[in-house]
Amino acid sequence: MANINLDTIKDRTFDAIVIGSGASGGWAAKEFAEKGLKTLVLERGRNVEHVKDYPTTNMYPYEFDHRLETTYADKQANPIANRCYAYKEDSQHFFVKDNEHPYIQEKDFDWIRGYQVGGKSLLWARQTQRWSEYDFQGPQRDGFAVDWPIRYGDISPWYSYVERFVGISGNKDGIDTLPDGEFLPAFPLNAVEDHFKKSVQSKFKDRYIISARCAHLSKPEPIHIEQGRVKCQNRILCQRGCPFGGYFSSNASTIPWALKTGNLTLRPHSVVHSVIYDDKLNKAVGVKVVDTESLEELEFYAKVIFVNAATLNTNLILLNSKSARFPNGLGNDNGLLGKYVAFHNYTARISAEYDGLLEYRTDGRNPAGGGYIPNFRNVHKQETAFLRGWAAAFGASRTNVQDRSGAGIDLKNSLLDNSKWGNWNVHSHMMAETIPKENNSVWLDSEKIDKWGVPLLHISIDYAPDDWQRRADYYDQMTAMYEEAGFTNIKTSDDPRRPGNDIHEMGGVRMGHDSKTSLLNKWNQLHLCQNVYVTDGACMTSTGTQNPTLTYMALTARAVDHAVRSLAKGEI
Repeated sequence: MANINLDTIKDRTFDAIVIGSGASGGWAAKEFAEKGLKTLVLERGRNVEHVKDYPTTNMYPYEFDHRLETTYADKQANPIANRCYAYKEDSQHFFVKDNEHPYIQEKDFDWIRGYQVGGKSLLWARQTQRWSEYDFQGPQRDGFAVDWPIRYGDISPWYSYVERFVGISGNKDGIDTLPDGEFLPAFPLNAVEDHFKKSVQSKFKDRYIISARCAHLSKPEPIHIEQGRVKCQNRILCQRGCPFGGYFSSNASTIPWALKTGNLTLRPHSVVHSVIYDDKLNKAVGVKVVDTESLEELEFYAKVIFVNAATLNTNLILLNSKSARFPNGLGNDNGLLGKYVAFHNYTARISAEYDGLLEYRTDGRNPAGGGYIPNFRNVHKQETAFLRGWAAAFGASRTNVQDRSGAGIDLKNSLLDNSKWGNWNVHSHMMAETIPKENNSVWLDSEKIDKWGVPLLHISIDYAPDDWQRRADYYDQMTAMYEEAGFTNIKTSDDPRRPGNDIHEMGGVRMGHDSKTSLLNKWNQLHLCQNVYVTDGACMTSTGTQNPTLTYMALTARAVDHAVRSLAKGEI
Protein backbone atom coordinates (compact mmCIF):
# COMPACT_ATOMS: atom_id res chain seq x y z
CA MET A 1 0.00 0.00 0.00
CA ALA A 2 1.24 3.49 -0.85
CA ASN A 3 1.29 6.24 1.81
CA ILE A 4 -1.05 4.40 4.14
CA ASN A 5 -1.94 5.79 7.56
CA LEU A 6 -3.90 3.08 9.32
CA ASP A 7 -5.89 5.68 11.27
CA THR A 8 -7.35 7.02 8.04
CA ILE A 9 -8.34 3.75 6.38
CA LYS A 10 -11.81 4.04 7.88
CA ASP A 11 -12.15 7.52 6.38
CA ARG A 12 -11.24 6.09 2.99
CA THR A 13 -13.65 3.17 3.10
CA PHE A 14 -17.08 3.34 1.46
CA ASP A 15 -19.87 1.02 0.42
CA ALA A 16 -19.45 1.87 -3.25
CA ILE A 17 -16.89 3.64 -5.41
CA VAL A 18 -17.86 5.16 -8.76
CA ILE A 19 -15.05 6.08 -11.15
CA GLY A 20 -16.19 9.01 -13.29
CA SER A 21 -18.96 11.60 -12.94
CA GLY A 22 -20.32 11.86 -16.48
CA ALA A 23 -23.72 10.67 -17.65
CA SER A 24 -23.35 7.05 -16.48
CA GLY A 25 -21.18 7.81 -13.44
CA GLY A 26 -23.65 10.43 -12.27
CA TRP A 27 -26.44 7.90 -12.53
CA ALA A 28 -24.46 5.34 -10.52
CA ALA A 29 -23.83 8.00 -7.86
CA LYS A 30 -27.52 8.93 -7.69
CA GLU A 31 -28.72 5.35 -7.48
CA PHE A 32 -26.24 4.22 -4.80
CA ALA A 33 -26.71 7.33 -2.66
CA GLU A 34 -30.51 7.18 -2.93
CA LYS A 35 -30.44 3.57 -1.82
CA GLY A 36 -28.50 4.51 1.31
CA LEU A 37 -24.99 3.39 0.39
CA LYS A 38 -22.06 5.57 1.36
CA THR A 39 -20.67 6.38 -2.06
CA LEU A 40 -17.41 7.89 -3.28
CA VAL A 41 -17.27 9.41 -6.77
CA LEU A 42 -13.77 9.87 -8.15
CA GLU A 43 -13.34 12.45 -10.90
CA ARG A 44 -9.94 13.11 -12.47
CA GLY A 45 -10.82 16.69 -13.38
CA ARG A 46 -11.75 19.79 -11.41
CA ASN A 47 -15.03 20.40 -9.66
CA VAL A 48 -17.76 22.11 -11.68
CA GLU A 49 -20.86 23.18 -9.78
CA HIS A 50 -24.12 23.83 -11.55
CA VAL A 51 -24.55 27.50 -12.58
CA LYS A 52 -21.65 28.68 -10.42
CA ASP A 53 -18.99 27.29 -12.74
CA TYR A 54 -20.48 28.17 -16.13
CA PRO A 55 -18.44 31.35 -16.76
CA THR A 56 -19.59 32.00 -20.33
CA THR A 57 -23.22 30.95 -20.10
CA ASN A 58 -24.74 34.45 -20.27
CA MET A 59 -22.16 36.21 -22.42
CA TYR A 60 -23.04 37.87 -25.72
CA PRO A 61 -20.92 37.16 -28.82
CA TYR A 62 -19.36 40.62 -28.70
CA GLU A 63 -18.13 39.97 -25.14
CA PHE A 64 -15.74 37.28 -26.39
CA ASP A 65 -12.31 38.43 -27.50
CA HIS A 66 -12.54 36.46 -30.74
CA ARG A 67 -16.31 36.40 -31.34
CA LEU A 68 -16.57 32.71 -30.40
CA GLU A 69 -13.75 31.62 -32.71
CA THR A 70 -10.65 29.83 -31.43
CA THR A 71 -7.36 31.52 -32.21
CA TYR A 72 -4.81 30.40 -34.76
CA ALA A 73 -2.41 29.61 -31.90
CA ASP A 74 -5.06 27.46 -30.23
CA LYS A 75 -5.78 25.62 -33.48
CA GLN A 76 -2.08 24.89 -33.87
CA ALA A 77 -1.72 23.71 -30.26
CA ASN A 78 -4.97 21.70 -30.14
CA PRO A 79 -5.80 20.25 -33.56
CA ILE A 80 -7.67 17.29 -32.02
CA ALA A 81 -9.89 19.38 -29.75
CA ASN A 82 -10.48 21.94 -32.50
CA ARG A 83 -11.93 19.27 -34.77
CA CYS A 84 -14.84 18.79 -32.34
CA TYR A 85 -17.99 20.64 -33.40
CA ALA A 86 -18.58 21.97 -29.86
CA TYR A 87 -15.06 23.25 -29.21
CA LYS A 88 -15.36 27.03 -29.40
CA GLU A 89 -14.25 30.05 -27.44
CA ASP A 90 -17.32 29.75 -25.21
CA SER A 91 -16.78 26.09 -24.30
CA GLN A 92 -13.08 25.28 -24.63
CA HIS A 93 -12.62 25.36 -20.85
CA PHE A 94 -14.66 22.13 -20.66
CA PHE A 95 -12.37 20.22 -23.06
CA VAL A 96 -9.09 18.41 -22.50
CA LYS A 97 -6.35 20.15 -24.47
CA ASP A 98 -4.14 18.01 -26.67
CA ASN A 99 -1.07 18.20 -24.43
CA GLU A 100 -2.88 17.64 -21.15
CA HIS A 101 -3.32 13.88 -21.47
CA PRO A 102 -1.28 12.50 -24.37
CA TYR A 103 -1.94 9.21 -26.13
CA ILE A 104 -0.30 7.27 -28.94
CA GLN A 105 -2.15 7.19 -32.27
CA GLU A 106 -1.30 4.03 -34.15
CA LYS A 107 -3.91 5.27 -36.62
CA ASP A 108 -5.53 8.70 -36.80
CA PHE A 109 -7.98 9.00 -33.92
CA ASP A 110 -9.55 12.01 -32.20
CA TRP A 111 -9.99 11.28 -28.50
CA ILE A 112 -12.39 14.00 -27.33
CA ARG A 113 -12.49 14.29 -23.55
CA GLY A 114 -13.99 16.48 -20.83
CA TYR A 115 -12.21 16.16 -17.51
CA GLN A 116 -14.37 17.82 -14.88
CA VAL A 117 -17.25 16.91 -12.62
CA GLY A 118 -20.02 16.18 -15.08
CA GLY A 119 -17.59 15.05 -17.76
CA LYS A 120 -18.95 15.27 -21.28
CA SER A 121 -22.55 15.47 -20.02
CA LEU A 122 -21.95 19.22 -20.18
CA LEU A 123 -21.07 18.91 -23.86
CA TRP A 124 -23.13 16.11 -25.36
CA ALA A 125 -25.56 16.62 -28.26
CA ARG A 126 -28.45 15.40 -26.02
CA GLN A 127 -30.00 13.11 -28.64
CA THR A 128 -31.75 10.19 -26.96
CA GLN A 129 -33.17 7.13 -28.69
CA ARG A 130 -33.93 3.71 -27.29
CA TRP A 131 -32.47 0.60 -28.81
CA SER A 132 -34.95 -1.90 -30.23
CA GLU A 133 -35.10 -5.68 -30.10
CA TYR A 134 -33.51 -5.70 -33.57
CA ASP A 135 -30.40 -3.98 -32.21
CA PHE A 136 -29.89 -6.43 -29.36
CA GLN A 137 -30.49 -9.38 -31.70
CA GLY A 138 -28.15 -8.03 -34.38
CA PRO A 139 -24.83 -9.72 -33.55
CA GLN A 140 -26.44 -13.15 -33.10
CA ARG A 141 -28.55 -12.86 -36.25
CA ASP A 142 -25.81 -11.44 -38.46
CA GLY A 143 -22.86 -13.38 -37.05
CA PHE A 144 -20.52 -10.67 -35.74
CA ALA A 145 -19.11 -9.79 -32.32
CA VAL A 146 -20.87 -12.00 -29.72
CA ASP A 147 -24.50 -12.33 -28.74
CA TRP A 148 -25.79 -9.67 -26.36
CA PRO A 149 -26.68 -11.34 -23.04
CA ILE A 150 -29.76 -9.09 -22.75
CA ARG A 151 -32.70 -8.18 -24.94
CA TYR A 152 -34.95 -5.16 -25.18
CA GLY A 153 -37.35 -6.54 -22.57
CA ASP A 154 -34.55 -6.59 -20.00
CA ILE A 155 -33.76 -2.91 -20.34
CA SER A 156 -37.13 -1.43 -21.36
CA PRO A 157 -38.33 -0.67 -17.79
CA TRP A 158 -34.96 0.95 -17.04
CA TYR A 159 -35.24 3.15 -20.10
CA SER A 160 -38.57 4.33 -18.68
CA TYR A 161 -37.08 4.84 -15.23
CA VAL A 162 -34.26 6.99 -16.57
CA GLU A 163 -36.40 8.92 -19.07
CA ARG A 164 -38.83 10.09 -16.40
CA PHE A 165 -36.02 11.57 -14.31
CA VAL A 166 -33.92 12.97 -17.15
CA GLY A 167 -36.77 14.51 -19.14
CA ILE A 168 -36.92 13.46 -22.79
CA SER A 169 -38.91 15.37 -25.40
CA GLY A 170 -40.43 13.33 -28.21
CA ASN A 171 -43.55 11.90 -29.82
CA LYS A 172 -45.17 8.50 -29.53
CA ASP A 173 -44.29 7.45 -33.08
CA GLY A 174 -45.21 3.76 -32.92
CA ILE A 175 -42.09 2.54 -34.73
CA ASP A 176 -40.83 -0.92 -33.80
CA THR A 177 -37.26 -0.09 -34.82
CA LEU A 178 -37.21 2.87 -32.41
CA PRO A 179 -39.42 2.11 -29.40
CA ASP A 180 -41.42 4.88 -27.78
CA GLY A 181 -40.49 6.14 -24.34
CA GLU A 182 -41.71 8.30 -21.48
CA PHE A 183 -41.87 11.61 -23.30
CA LEU A 184 -42.41 15.26 -22.64
CA PRO A 185 -43.95 17.15 -25.62
CA ALA A 186 -41.76 17.05 -28.71
CA PHE A 187 -40.15 20.04 -30.36
CA PRO A 188 -42.13 20.13 -33.63
CA LEU A 189 -40.85 19.83 -37.15
CA ASN A 190 -40.97 22.96 -39.26
CA ALA A 191 -42.99 23.21 -42.50
CA VAL A 192 -40.37 21.73 -44.84
CA GLU A 193 -39.27 19.06 -42.38
CA ASP A 194 -42.93 18.03 -42.12
CA HIS A 195 -43.28 18.12 -45.92
CA PHE A 196 -40.29 15.76 -46.20
CA LYS A 197 -41.83 13.46 -43.59
CA LYS A 198 -45.13 13.20 -45.45
CA SER A 199 -43.45 12.80 -48.84
CA VAL A 200 -41.15 10.00 -47.73
CA GLN A 201 -43.75 8.09 -45.74
CA SER A 202 -46.23 8.16 -48.63
CA LYS A 203 -43.65 6.67 -51.01
CA PHE A 204 -41.47 4.48 -48.75
CA LYS A 205 -43.62 2.50 -46.34
CA ASP A 206 -40.71 1.32 -44.16
CA ARG A 207 -39.17 4.77 -43.64
CA TYR A 208 -39.99 7.42 -41.08
CA ILE A 209 -39.00 10.98 -40.30
CA ILE A 210 -39.78 11.90 -36.71
CA SER A 211 -39.14 14.85 -34.44
CA ALA A 212 -35.74 14.21 -32.93
CA ARG A 213 -35.93 12.98 -29.34
CA CYS A 214 -33.71 14.94 -26.98
CA ALA A 215 -32.94 15.40 -23.28
CA HIS A 216 -34.51 18.86 -23.03
CA LEU A 217 -37.33 19.93 -20.76
CA SER A 218 -40.03 21.10 -23.15
CA LYS A 219 -42.61 20.96 -20.36
CA PRO A 220 -41.07 20.10 -16.96
CA GLU A 221 -42.77 17.61 -14.68
CA PRO A 222 -42.70 17.95 -10.85
CA ILE A 223 -39.68 15.63 -10.66
CA HIS A 224 -37.69 18.07 -12.77
CA ILE A 225 -38.77 21.09 -10.74
CA GLU A 226 -37.71 19.17 -7.62
CA GLN A 227 -34.26 18.84 -9.18
CA GLY A 228 -34.15 22.64 -9.51
CA ARG A 229 -34.48 22.53 -13.29
CA VAL A 230 -36.85 24.57 -15.44
CA LYS A 231 -38.08 24.68 -19.01
CA CYS A 232 -35.53 24.73 -21.83
CA GLN A 233 -35.18 28.32 -23.06
CA ASN A 234 -34.22 27.27 -26.62
CA ARG A 235 -31.02 29.31 -26.40
CA ILE A 236 -28.88 26.63 -28.13
CA LEU A 237 -25.91 27.59 -25.95
CA CYS A 238 -25.82 24.17 -24.31
CA GLN A 239 -22.06 23.59 -24.56
CA ARG A 240 -21.55 26.49 -22.11
CA GLY A 241 -23.49 24.73 -19.34
CA CYS A 242 -27.18 25.54 -18.89
CA PRO A 243 -28.02 27.73 -15.87
CA PHE A 244 -31.68 26.71 -16.21
CA GLY A 245 -30.96 22.97 -16.19
CA GLY A 246 -33.05 22.89 -19.35
CA TYR A 247 -31.08 19.94 -20.67
CA PHE A 248 -29.84 16.97 -18.70
CA SER A 249 -26.33 16.97 -17.28
CA SER A 250 -24.86 15.27 -14.24
CA ASN A 251 -24.16 18.74 -12.84
CA ALA A 252 -27.78 19.91 -13.03
CA SER A 253 -29.42 16.63 -12.11
CA THR A 254 -27.91 13.43 -10.75
CA ILE A 255 -24.90 14.75 -8.83
CA PRO A 256 -26.78 17.40 -6.78
CA TRP A 257 -29.59 14.88 -6.27
CA ALA A 258 -27.09 12.40 -4.84
CA LEU A 259 -25.42 15.06 -2.69
CA LYS A 260 -28.76 15.91 -1.08
CA THR A 261 -28.92 12.43 0.43
CA GLY A 262 -25.81 13.01 2.53
CA ASN A 263 -24.44 9.70 1.27
CA LEU A 264 -22.18 11.02 -1.50
CA THR A 265 -18.56 12.05 -1.23
CA LEU A 266 -17.31 13.74 -4.38
CA ARG A 267 -13.55 13.82 -4.90
CA PRO A 268 -12.30 15.75 -7.94
CA HIS A 269 -8.61 16.01 -8.97
CA SER A 270 -8.34 12.22 -8.63
CA VAL A 271 -6.78 10.23 -11.46
CA VAL A 272 -7.60 6.57 -11.01
CA HIS A 273 -4.45 4.55 -11.55
CA SER A 274 -5.97 1.07 -11.13
CA VAL A 275 -8.48 -1.12 -9.36
CA ILE A 276 -6.95 -3.02 -6.45
CA TYR A 277 -7.52 -6.77 -6.55
CA ASP A 278 -6.96 -8.97 -3.47
CA ASP A 279 -5.64 -12.37 -4.58
CA LYS A 280 -6.59 -13.96 -1.25
CA LEU A 281 -10.14 -12.65 -1.17
CA ASN A 282 -10.58 -13.20 -4.92
CA LYS A 283 -12.25 -9.84 -5.41
CA ALA A 284 -11.53 -6.15 -5.86
CA VAL A 285 -11.16 -4.24 -2.63
CA GLY A 286 -10.54 -0.68 -3.74
CA VAL A 287 -9.02 1.83 -6.08
CA LYS A 288 -5.57 3.42 -6.31
CA VAL A 289 -5.70 7.15 -7.02
CA VAL A 290 -3.16 9.85 -7.87
CA ASP A 291 -4.09 13.32 -6.63
CA THR A 292 -3.58 15.67 -9.60
CA GLU A 293 -2.58 18.62 -7.40
CA SER A 294 -0.20 16.98 -4.92
CA LEU A 295 0.67 13.85 -6.99
CA GLU A 296 0.12 11.90 -3.77
CA GLU A 297 -0.90 8.27 -4.16
CA LEU A 298 -3.96 7.26 -2.17
CA GLU A 299 -6.08 4.16 -1.85
CA PHE A 300 -9.84 4.04 -1.31
CA TYR A 301 -11.80 0.94 -0.42
CA ALA A 302 -15.32 -0.32 -1.10
CA LYS A 303 -17.43 -3.43 -1.41
CA VAL A 304 -18.43 -2.67 -5.00
CA ILE A 305 -16.77 -0.62 -7.73
CA PHE A 306 -18.39 0.91 -10.82
CA VAL A 307 -16.00 1.90 -13.61
CA ASN A 308 -17.58 4.75 -15.57
CA ALA A 309 -14.54 6.67 -16.75
CA ALA A 310 -15.77 6.84 -20.39
CA THR A 311 -14.95 4.09 -22.86
CA LEU A 312 -11.24 4.48 -23.51
CA ASN A 313 -10.27 5.52 -19.98
CA THR A 314 -12.29 2.61 -18.61
CA ASN A 315 -10.30 0.28 -20.85
CA LEU A 316 -7.08 1.97 -19.73
CA ILE A 317 -7.87 1.60 -16.02
CA LEU A 318 -8.77 -2.08 -16.29
CA LEU A 319 -5.72 -2.83 -18.45
CA ASN A 320 -3.58 -1.15 -15.80
CA SER A 321 -5.27 -3.06 -12.95
CA LYS A 322 -2.72 -5.85 -12.77
CA SER A 323 -2.19 -8.41 -10.04
CA ALA A 324 -0.73 -11.86 -9.60
CA ARG A 325 -4.12 -13.26 -10.53
CA PHE A 326 -4.64 -10.91 -13.47
CA PRO A 327 -1.24 -10.04 -14.95
CA ASN A 328 -2.83 -8.72 -18.18
CA GLY A 329 -5.48 -6.55 -16.62
CA LEU A 330 -8.46 -7.10 -14.37
CA GLY A 331 -10.70 -9.93 -15.58
CA ASN A 332 -8.64 -10.35 -18.75
CA ASP A 333 -7.96 -14.08 -18.85
CA ASN A 334 -9.24 -14.29 -22.43
CA GLY A 335 -7.00 -11.46 -23.69
CA LEU A 336 -9.97 -9.55 -25.15
CA LEU A 337 -9.78 -6.50 -22.90
CA GLY A 338 -9.25 -3.45 -25.09
CA LYS A 339 -10.32 -5.23 -28.29
CA TYR A 340 -13.41 -4.96 -30.50
CA VAL A 341 -13.72 -1.22 -29.93
CA ALA A 342 -16.23 0.35 -32.32
CA PHE A 343 -17.77 3.76 -33.00
CA HIS A 344 -20.24 5.55 -35.27
CA ASN A 345 -19.48 6.60 -38.81
CA TYR A 346 -20.50 10.24 -39.37
CA THR A 347 -18.56 10.79 -42.60
CA ALA A 348 -21.42 11.67 -44.96
CA ARG A 349 -23.62 14.70 -45.55
CA ILE A 350 -26.20 15.60 -48.17
CA SER A 351 -27.76 19.00 -48.81
CA ALA A 352 -30.31 20.45 -51.22
CA GLU A 353 -32.72 23.32 -51.79
CA TYR A 354 -36.49 23.56 -51.90
CA ASP A 355 -38.40 26.36 -53.59
CA GLY A 356 -41.80 25.46 -52.16
CA LEU A 357 -43.58 26.56 -48.98
CA LEU A 358 -42.05 30.01 -49.36
CA GLU A 359 -44.90 31.49 -47.35
CA TYR A 360 -43.12 30.03 -44.29
CA ARG A 361 -39.76 30.71 -42.72
CA THR A 362 -38.04 29.47 -39.60
CA ASP A 363 -38.55 31.41 -36.40
CA GLY A 364 -36.73 30.67 -33.17
CA ARG A 365 -34.45 27.75 -32.36
CA ASN A 366 -35.08 24.03 -32.04
CA PRO A 367 -32.83 22.40 -29.41
CA ALA A 368 -33.70 18.97 -30.81
CA GLY A 369 -32.17 19.98 -34.14
CA GLY A 370 -35.10 19.02 -36.37
CA GLY A 371 -35.87 15.54 -37.67
CA TYR A 372 -34.45 12.07 -37.19
CA ILE A 373 -34.58 9.13 -39.62
CA PRO A 374 -34.40 5.76 -37.80
CA ASN A 375 -32.47 2.96 -39.46
CA PHE A 376 -34.50 1.03 -42.04
CA ARG A 377 -31.71 -1.03 -43.69
CA ASN A 378 -31.30 -4.77 -43.00
CA VAL A 379 -33.80 -4.65 -40.14
CA HIS A 380 -36.14 -7.57 -40.82
CA LYS A 381 -33.91 -9.35 -43.31
CA GLN A 382 -30.55 -8.93 -45.04
CA GLU A 383 -31.06 -6.61 -48.04
CA THR A 384 -27.60 -5.32 -48.92
CA ALA A 385 -24.00 -6.45 -49.40
CA PHE A 386 -23.10 -4.88 -46.05
CA LEU A 387 -24.32 -5.77 -42.57
CA ARG A 388 -26.46 -3.50 -40.42
CA GLY A 389 -27.39 0.05 -41.40
CA TRP A 390 -27.52 3.75 -40.70
CA ALA A 391 -29.71 6.46 -39.21
CA ALA A 392 -29.69 10.12 -40.16
CA ALA A 393 -30.43 13.60 -38.93
CA PHE A 394 -32.48 15.91 -41.12
CA GLY A 395 -33.21 19.62 -40.93
CA ALA A 396 -34.44 22.55 -43.00
CA SER A 397 -34.03 26.29 -42.64
CA ARG A 398 -34.29 29.57 -44.53
CA THR A 399 -31.86 32.45 -44.36
CA ASN A 400 -32.20 36.15 -45.04
CA VAL A 401 -30.73 37.30 -48.36
CA GLN A 402 -28.61 40.40 -47.93
CA ASP A 403 -27.43 42.74 -50.65
CA ARG A 404 -23.79 43.42 -49.81
CA SER A 405 -23.13 45.73 -52.72
CA GLY A 406 -22.85 49.45 -52.31
CA ALA A 407 -21.16 51.50 -49.63
CA GLY A 408 -21.89 53.80 -46.76
CA ILE A 409 -25.51 54.37 -45.79
CA ASP A 410 -26.77 52.30 -48.74
CA LEU A 411 -24.79 49.25 -47.57
CA LYS A 412 -25.97 49.75 -44.00
CA ASN A 413 -29.61 49.91 -45.06
CA SER A 414 -29.20 46.84 -47.27
CA LEU A 415 -27.74 44.82 -44.41
CA LEU A 416 -30.57 45.89 -42.11
CA ASP A 417 -33.23 44.88 -44.64
CA ASN A 418 -34.71 41.56 -43.44
CA SER A 419 -37.51 41.40 -45.97
CA LYS A 420 -35.82 39.20 -48.56
CA TRP A 421 -35.55 35.44 -48.02
CA GLY A 422 -33.96 32.72 -50.11
CA ASN A 423 -35.10 29.18 -50.82
CA TRP A 424 -35.19 26.57 -48.11
CA ASN A 425 -31.91 24.82 -47.42
CA VAL A 426 -32.17 21.18 -46.36
CA HIS A 427 -29.39 19.13 -44.84
CA SER A 428 -28.69 15.73 -43.38
CA HIS A 429 -25.81 13.79 -41.89
CA MET A 430 -25.37 10.04 -41.57
CA MET A 431 -25.00 8.11 -38.32
CA ALA A 432 -23.93 4.61 -39.34
CA GLU A 433 -23.30 1.51 -37.29
CA THR A 434 -19.80 0.04 -37.46
CA ILE A 435 -18.96 -3.62 -36.89
CA PRO A 436 -16.70 -4.35 -33.89
CA LYS A 437 -13.43 -5.84 -35.14
CA GLU A 438 -10.63 -7.39 -33.13
CA ASN A 439 -7.95 -5.21 -34.72
CA ASN A 440 -9.76 -2.06 -33.56
CA SER A 441 -8.10 -2.04 -30.18
CA VAL A 442 -6.30 -0.16 -27.43
CA TRP A 443 -3.41 -1.22 -25.22
CA LEU A 444 -0.88 0.21 -22.76
CA ASP A 445 2.62 1.33 -23.62
CA SER A 446 5.27 -0.74 -21.85
CA GLU A 447 7.52 2.24 -21.06
CA LYS A 448 5.92 5.65 -21.57
CA ILE A 449 3.85 7.07 -18.74
CA ASP A 450 1.94 10.29 -18.22
CA LYS A 451 2.61 12.83 -15.44
CA TRP A 452 0.47 10.80 -13.04
CA GLY A 453 2.51 7.63 -13.56
CA VAL A 454 -0.14 5.89 -15.70
CA PRO A 455 0.98 4.17 -18.94
CA LEU A 456 0.09 5.94 -22.16
CA LEU A 457 -2.71 4.42 -24.19
CA HIS A 458 -2.11 3.16 -27.74
CA ILE A 459 -5.16 3.59 -29.97
CA SER A 460 -5.46 1.63 -33.22
CA ILE A 461 -8.97 2.18 -34.55
CA ASP A 462 -9.96 2.78 -38.16
CA TYR A 463 -12.72 2.58 -40.73
CA ALA A 464 -13.22 -0.58 -42.79
CA PRO A 465 -14.41 -1.18 -46.39
CA ASP A 466 -17.97 -1.92 -45.25
CA ASP A 467 -18.15 1.56 -43.69
CA TRP A 468 -17.86 3.07 -47.16
CA GLN A 469 -20.58 0.72 -48.45
CA ARG A 470 -22.98 2.09 -45.85
CA ARG A 471 -22.01 5.62 -46.81
CA ALA A 472 -22.68 4.95 -50.51
CA ASP A 473 -26.06 3.49 -49.58
CA TYR A 474 -26.86 6.58 -47.50
CA TYR A 475 -26.13 8.80 -50.49
CA ASP A 476 -28.25 6.66 -52.80
CA GLN A 477 -31.24 6.35 -50.51
CA MET A 478 -31.22 9.93 -49.29
CA THR A 479 -30.95 11.20 -52.86
CA ALA A 480 -34.01 9.16 -53.81
CA MET A 481 -35.93 10.55 -50.84
CA TYR A 482 -34.82 14.12 -51.61
CA GLU A 483 -35.95 13.75 -55.21
CA GLU A 484 -39.30 12.37 -54.13
CA ALA A 485 -39.78 15.47 -51.96
CA GLY A 486 -39.02 17.79 -54.86
CA PHE A 487 -35.70 19.03 -53.54
CA THR A 488 -33.19 20.39 -56.07
CA ASN A 489 -29.48 21.17 -56.26
CA ILE A 490 -28.74 17.96 -54.35
CA LYS A 491 -25.13 17.73 -53.21
CA THR A 492 -23.36 14.93 -51.38
CA SER A 493 -20.20 15.61 -49.44
CA ASP A 494 -17.76 13.33 -47.67
CA ASP A 495 -17.04 14.56 -44.16
CA PRO A 496 -13.35 13.92 -43.38
CA ARG A 497 -14.01 12.98 -39.77
CA ARG A 498 -11.38 10.83 -38.12
CA PRO A 499 -12.60 7.93 -35.98
CA GLY A 500 -13.34 9.23 -32.50
CA ASN A 501 -14.65 12.57 -33.69
CA ASP A 502 -18.17 11.11 -33.44
CA ILE A 503 -17.46 10.86 -29.66
CA HIS A 504 -19.35 7.55 -29.62
CA GLU A 505 -16.52 5.08 -29.07
CA MET A 506 -17.83 1.84 -27.54
CA GLY A 507 -16.57 -1.56 -26.49
CA GLY A 508 -13.33 -3.09 -25.32
CA VAL A 509 -15.03 -4.49 -22.19
CA ARG A 510 -17.98 -6.02 -23.95
CA MET A 511 -20.94 -7.85 -22.47
CA GLY A 512 -21.65 -11.47 -23.37
CA HIS A 513 -22.75 -14.87 -22.13
CA ASP A 514 -19.34 -16.53 -21.86
CA SER A 515 -16.17 -15.51 -20.00
CA LYS A 516 -14.16 -16.99 -22.86
CA THR A 517 -15.51 -14.49 -25.40
CA SER A 518 -16.56 -11.46 -23.33
CA LEU A 519 -15.60 -9.52 -20.22
CA LEU A 520 -18.98 -8.70 -18.65
CA ASN A 521 -22.10 -10.71 -17.88
CA LYS A 522 -25.73 -9.67 -18.36
CA TRP A 523 -25.61 -7.50 -15.23
CA ASN A 524 -22.50 -5.61 -16.39
CA GLN A 525 -20.30 -7.41 -13.86
CA LEU A 526 -16.84 -8.60 -14.81
CA HIS A 527 -17.23 -12.35 -15.30
CA LEU A 528 -14.09 -13.00 -13.23
CA CYS A 529 -14.43 -10.24 -10.62
CA GLN A 530 -18.10 -9.75 -9.91
CA ASN A 531 -17.90 -6.81 -7.51
CA VAL A 532 -16.63 -4.67 -10.40
CA TYR A 533 -19.20 -3.34 -12.87
CA VAL A 534 -18.74 -1.43 -16.13
CA THR A 535 -21.75 0.49 -17.46
CA ASP A 536 -20.34 3.21 -19.68
CA GLY A 537 -19.66 2.84 -23.41
CA ALA A 538 -16.93 0.27 -22.80
CA CYS A 539 -19.56 -2.37 -22.01
CA MET A 540 -21.22 -2.23 -25.43
CA THR A 541 -21.17 -5.42 -27.49
CA SER A 542 -22.24 -3.62 -30.68
CA THR A 543 -23.01 -0.01 -31.53
CA GLY A 544 -26.45 0.19 -33.12
CA THR A 545 -27.18 3.43 -34.97
CA GLN A 546 -28.74 5.32 -32.06
CA ASN A 547 -27.01 7.95 -29.95
CA PRO A 548 -25.83 5.77 -27.07
CA THR A 549 -25.96 7.85 -23.87
CA LEU A 550 -29.54 6.94 -22.92
CA THR A 551 -28.61 3.26 -23.10
CA TYR A 552 -25.57 3.80 -20.84
CA MET A 553 -27.76 5.49 -18.24
CA ALA A 554 -30.41 2.77 -18.35
CA LEU A 555 -27.79 0.01 -18.07
CA THR A 556 -26.26 1.85 -15.11
CA ALA A 557 -29.53 2.13 -13.17
CA ARG A 558 -30.23 -1.54 -13.84
CA ALA A 559 -26.74 -2.59 -12.75
CA VAL A 560 -26.84 -0.58 -9.51
CA ASP A 561 -30.15 -2.20 -8.63
CA HIS A 562 -28.52 -5.59 -9.14
CA ALA A 563 -25.41 -4.62 -7.16
CA VAL A 564 -27.41 -3.40 -4.17
CA ARG A 565 -29.52 -6.56 -4.12
CA SER A 566 -26.39 -8.70 -4.46
CA LEU A 567 -24.67 -6.89 -1.60
CA ALA A 568 -27.70 -7.45 0.61
CA LYS A 569 -27.56 -11.17 -0.15
CA GLY A 570 -23.81 -11.36 0.40
CA GLU A 571 -23.26 -12.49 -3.19
CA ILE A 572 -20.52 -9.95 -3.96
